[in-house]
Amino acid sequence: MTGTWWWDLAIGVAVALVVSWAALVVTLAVVRPRGGLLQESLRLLPDVLRLVRRLAADGSLPRGVRVRLGLLLAYLAFPIDLIPDFIPVLGYADDAIIVMAVLRSVVRRAGLPAVERHWPGTPDGFAALTRLTGLSRWTPTA
Repeated sequence: MTGTWWWDLAIGVAVALVVSWAALVVTLAVVRPRGGLLQESLRLLPDVLRLVRRLAADGSLPRGVRVRLGLLLAYLAFPIDLIPDFIPVLGYADDAIIVMAVLRSVVRRAGLPAVERHWPGTPDGFAALTRLTGLSRWTPTA
């Protein structure tokens, strides 16, 4: 009887993990940039990664923002992706999609001027970033 209980628990946990992963894949497919925006977001990724590192190191930002950014950096450094690279489109784009989603939440909490202050790229790159992520909707830039 005890062995059956453990099998039920193991199967339940495995099913919950598969369902959670499937829900994440669907969510990423829905929020991904469309058309040429996906290539543009992948082109901006090096500047965005430097931006995330700079924002995470900024002690003037709220702790919750820095924690989110730290978790994002840990996810990006982890060698196993949520979506394997052999899955078309989403396989290589999952990192870019997750970065953009976290940046949206950072802007909601810290404001667009904080992101703009730490942007390492060109003004055109920042304009592309705000267009891709919809950042300009929450706080107007000066």
